[in-house]
Amino acid sequence: MNQTPDSFKKILILQTAFIGDVILTTPLLRVCAEKFPTAQIHFITIPASRNTVETLPYIYKLWIYDKRGKDAGLANLIRFSRKLKKEKFDLALIPHRSLRSALLVYFARISRRIGFDTSSGSFLFSDKVKYSGEGHEINRNLKLFEPLNIEINEKQFPEIHPDETDRKIISDWLQQNGLGTLKPLVCMAPGSIWFTKRWIPEYWATLSERLTQQGYSVVFVGSSVDHPLIQNIIEMINSPVYNASGLFTVRQSAELIRRSILLISNDSAPTHIGVSVKTPVLTIFGSTVPTFGFYPCGENDRVAEIENLPCRPCTDHGREKCPLKHFKCMKDLYPDHVFEIAEEMIHEHH
Repeated sequence: MNQTPDSFKKILILQTAFIGDVILTTPLLRVCAEKFPTAQIHFITIPASRNTVETLPYIYKLWIYDKRGKDAGLANLIRFSRKLKKEKFDLALIPHRSLRSALLVYFARISRRIGFDTSSGSFLFSDKVKYSGEGHEINRNLKLFEPLNIEINEKQFPEIHPDETDRKIISDWLQQNGLGTLKPLVCMAPGSIWFTKRWIPEYWATLSERLTQQGYSVVFVGSSVDHPLIQNIIEMINSPVYNASGLFTVRQSAELIRRSILLISNDSAPTHIGVSVKTPVLTIFGSTVPTFGFYPCGENDRVAEIENLPCRPCTDHGREKCPLKHFKCMKDLYPDHVFEIAEEMIHEHH
């Protein structure tokens, strides 16, 4: 049955995974608002992602589910679900493939619950969609519309909406550091929670030197967790570079990246932040591969990787150490190669 624009009055979308996953859910929110313009779109995410999505115009109400804190455990999950039940949602879209997310919408008694067949809680859905191993994660998420007979043919991109305060904070910081006027900015994001997703620190230092010698201002971005790693990299660099890790929110970091001519990142959330603000992104892949569907999907984006390495990929997400102890996927990906790609990207688009 085809759904009309007023088929649903209240729609709930859940994504309580990592910030990168939340960013890749923003096209689902936007398309949902376009297809059902009279519906209230509610969104559930975790505390760490509040800043990322709270300025999106498509969200009628933002729900924060603190699954590691005050909402942890089954009793609190049921309590949270009771609040949802009072809203009388008539549709839930669940891109997050976890039992917890499935239980939330099931206990909320939402009649139409659409999720993926690979979810731990798929038996609790009213409609199951095949989670494809092909294509980009954005397109996989949009397949949740299939049971509603809605096809999405246009290419969709993630979004982050910095506000006026975010823009002023970044303008002030750039001015205080004498950045962004004479030399073009290049942002670098060397962090990841997974060791095997992190390019070699010495290589980041070498790449930074090469770029500063070519007349670019290099700014390192990341969370406060990344600060020690970045500080370690900076201590190896003789040229002046800047450490913005831990200084800014996700939206403010997005604004900083937006003002850059290039972002170089590991396979981590900053990749998707860069795509969201339409800055060309060069993503470095180690133990993971672009075909997992989390590659930078902007028109001018590129990847750097060691292709045809028999041990790649060795994991879906990342590892604490190389299982074969040689770490060739990163060690053999030399700074000269990444620099060449970066230079090509800069010259093509600037």
